[in-house]
Amino acid sequence: MADPARAKRLAKRISTIVASAIEYEIKDPRLAGVTITDAKVSGDLHDATLYYTVMGATLDDAPDYEGAAAALEKAKGVLRSKAGASLGVRFTPTLAFVRDTVPDAAHRMEELLARARAADEEVARVREGATHAGDADPYRVNGAEENGPADGANAEDAGDDDRSDD
Repeated sequence: MADPARAKRLAKRISTIVASAIEYEIKDPRLAGVTITDAKVSGDLHDATLYYTVMGATLDDAPDYEGAAAALEKAKGVLRSKAGASLGVRFTPTLAFVRDTVPDAAHRMEELLARARAADEEVARVREGATHAGDADPYRVNGAEENGPADGANAEDAGDDDRSDD
């Protein structure tokens, strides 16, 4: 097993080489919005997994995930050759491309947080003019209650509520 630090350096280098090749050398129009976001290399340095995301041309334009996946699969051999020529290692790792779903999950979380903020603002707006239900001081203090129970029972009988009937 190789050194984990070496695997990280190799992954970083592979992602840089592949991203540059996708941007400047591969002429497939389906790869126009593809960005390499992360790379991982196995411990034996034989397999590399590259994570990618596809950006739309405009905000309203939906990205073409299937087309990008097909184009990356088609260009896999060329990209591996370019990586092998630049890396200078004995065995060039095989490349596997996986769509990165982290940006989609982050966008969904942002939407949920915005909805929660809007609900909090609505509750705060409703609460502005609200008053408490009932009296301001629910514990009544009058002369009769200060000295004992108001119903005229003596203090001994007030504490005997939990007696069982024999």
